[in-house]
Amino acid sequence: MFSGIVQAKGRVSQCQRDALEMTLTITAPTIVTPTLKIGDSVAVNGICLTVTTLQPDAFSVAVMPETTRRTNLGQMSVGSQVNLERALQVNGRLDGHIVQGHVDYCGQVQELVPDEHALRVLISLPADYQALVVPKGSIAVDGVSLTVVAVTASTFEVDLIPHSQDVTTLSALQIGETVNVETDILGKYLARQVVLEGSH
Repeated sequence: MFSGIVQAKGRVSQCQRDALEMTLTITAPTIVTPTLKIGDSVAVNGICLTVTTLQPDAFSVAVMPETTRRTNLGQMSVGSQVNLERALQVNGRLDGHIVQGHVDYCGQVQELVPDEHALRVLISLPADYQALVVPKGSIAVDGVSLTVVAVTASTFEVDLIPHSQDVTTLSALQIGETVNVETDILGKYLARQVVLEGSH
């Protein structure tokens, strides 16, 4: 489990693909500490992945074909930057919101509007997920916990404050780019409960 509070930006230093999986090696000196072990979970652009090998300043993860199809990790290449967060500790603080690391869909950046306070980002919202995205609710975009500012029939808006732009990869977004979107797990449970109650 994660919080959506990005701890570092990493750089893809190797990208190897075969028929079974893609292996990403990510350079991130501040993430590769003595406490990071093989088998640990790390969120890479919001996707929960398992550390398979360690180097002094880098770690590798295996990405399954289903993950490359359903997320933007399939578009990664050497030099790509990614948001990184290690799994929460039981006694840790939850400064963002509960993020599972299970991406719901790949959204497309529809609009970018900078102003003096923030960068407004409009992202596509498929009909299947409209009930799970609400104004003032939480959402994870490429692993970053953000507050939904507004929702339309086909998009939702988030605003990136200067700090979020500085410490994550989202400041480099371009119109048309795809981002990993995970809706709030609490909303999913509530929607499921409504469906079950309606079936009785």
